[in-house]
Amino acid sequence: MNTHSSGTIAVFDALDVQGGAVIDALLSRGARVRGLVRDLGSDRARSLAGRGVELVGVEVGDAASLSAALKGVDAFFFMTTLEGDTHDVDGETRQGIALIEAAVTAAVPNVVFSSVGGADRDSGVPIFESKRHLEERLEKSGLRATLVRPVVYMDHLPSLGPSVEDGEVVLRMPLPDHIPLQLISIRDIGRISATFLLGAAEAPGGAIEIAGDRRTGSQIAAAFGERAGLPARYEALPLQALDDNPHLQAMFRWLQETPAFQADIEAVKVIEPTVWDLPAWIRSSGWAVAIPGQ
Repeated sequence: MNTHSSGTIAVFDALDVQGGAVIDALLSRGARVRGLVRDLGSDRARSLAGRGVELVGVEVGDAASLSAALKGVDAFFFMTTLEGDTHDVDGETRQGIALIEAAVTAAVPNVVFSSVGGADRDSGVPIFESKRHLEERLEKSGLRATLVRPVVYMDHLPSLGPSVEDGEVVLRMPLPDHIPLQLISIRDIGRISATFLLGAAEAPGGAIEIAGDRRTGSQIAAAFGERAGLPARYEALPLQALDDNPHLQAMFRWLQETPAFQADIEAVKVIEPTVWDLPAWIRSSGWAVAIPGQ
């Protein structure tokens, strides 16, 4: 397919890390980008404007502002998120419906929705089921849409640790060590989404689950240990360790019911040959573990 880099591509929530990754990928390919933002006065918004991104302020609850922001664009990227710490899945769904309806009103010719891996497999995970509902709304909307389904973000791994204990890197997750976890970098979500937005590739059947690596807990710990120059070990935690986060608990319970994520990594590499594995992400992120006493 021919690319559409001469047209304008809209990116919702351009100040979010994933929206930012899409914008980075689009700008690197010479695309004209319209960033839909909720805070035009932020430092991040000014930074995007300085890079040549056209910024448009939007309110998700204002249908007119959304459809006006999408008028005349060649393609549109969006994802949905839970607002704050409320775990408001219904609110996330309303957000997505508003964006889909705005794209219909504006007759956007090409839409890419960043959903989640496993959304199509009755996971029972609330934050997955809400995205599946939006996928179904898109499928019925009449829009030409691609569903990008990322697996676990590599970028979130540091929030789980790892730590250094007695000269050893230790990683703990509520996942048995015999179950491998598929991983993807946010950078690659952006690059793959940009490819679809530009019309440079098509996903078979209009949807693709994406991953760049597949590792057990011990293998993830070893990758961090190698970067730190230290031995490493993995410890599996019980699900009860996530009692304060029902959404994460539901996700890790589903992950234990293999196979959960089912991305075809080789197929992903056809679309994005430079997709990062975990060691590549660790090197590029500048990750360094804090060693007690140093």
